[in-house]
Amino acid sequence: MALYNRIDGRLLKEKMRSTPEKRVTISFYKYHHIAEPHSFRDELYRTFDLLGVLGRIYIASEGINAQISVPEANLSTFKEKLYAIEWLNQVRLNIAVDDNGKSFFKLKILVRKKIVADGLDDSTFDVTNQGVHVNAQEFNQLAADPNTMIIDMRNHYESEVGHFKNAILPDVDTFREELQVAEDLMNEYKDKNLLMYCTGGIRCEKASAWMKHQGFKNVFQLNGGIIKYAQEVKEQGLENKFIGKNFVFDERLGERITEDIIASCHQCGKPCDDHTNCKNDGCHLLFIQCKECAEKYNHCCSEECKNTIELPVEQQKEIRKGINKGRQVFKKGRHALRVKSE
Repeated sequence: MALYNRIDGRLLKEKMRSTPEKRVTISFYKYHHIAEPHSFRDELYRTFDLLGVLGRIYIASEGINAQISVPEANLSTFKEKLYAIEWLNQVRLNIAVDDNGKSFFKLKILVRKKIVADGLDDSTFDVTNQGVHVNAQEFNQLAADPNTMIIDMRNHYESEVGHFKNAILPDVDTFREELQVAEDLMNEYKDKNLLMYCTGGIRCEKASAWMKHQGFKNVFQLNGGIIKYAQEVKEQGLENKFIGKNFVFDERLGERITEDIIASCHQCGKPCDDHTNCKNDGCHLLFIQCKECAEKYNHCCSEECKNTIELPVEQQKEIRKGINKGRQVFKKGRHALRVKSE
């Protein structure tokens, strides 16, 4: 049995979009010392592949970070198999809020140095000395306290489409940058309540420990992140202090939390919060594009890319030969600011 998928991604996407199979999108993570990450990776692939699990999973000696989708019919068996792994028994599963289950089209499990690229030397501080985990109700109570500073531990393109009211939104492209910027921004507020949040909670696990190491006294983190918060406020009838969309790293590129549209199309400026990737294979810029501009530019970020995809395929390949632009995101160029209540 092959322990990776060789089928063309475009075919897999089409297959996923056409199937009537009901699926559930789930994310989970766990910091845990794994002695043999590669062996664990292979065993996990065998187990998940048999259950029809799709998605992206990172394995490292420090633990696991997973964003996946599971066939609804296999959900109980999936939980049974996952919880049978001793250190993953009863690990919190974040169920997607706004989802049709078709967020992934293949299973990819990768072994990396870290499950989240943070740029930190874990040997220099106690990574287990984390902030206090708070639920939605406790988050709201802290957010109402004038002695609390709320900081978004995500990238600018995530907070651009949705964030908590009154949160500080650092203008960064990566979590590695975020940590340094957050520390600099909060340096004069070390005696205040520092309330941190991210998508599902994993970035705050490390960030809260780092901020405590830097001398911040009252550090709190939203348990389960925005995903869990959205579920709890709905189930418990609480005030929802999050506005807009929660950016997610799968085919959806976002799940709607409220109907507020707080972002704008990067091409025409009209209200819009739909992220997309430029259709040009030599670009794939992540940006916000409204339906009208998608039609005008044929789902591309510029006239140049629009003209490129109209060329013969072989000519397109020649143009991008030897060029690796890496992950590209639209540069918002926004300085960190504190957003006022809407």
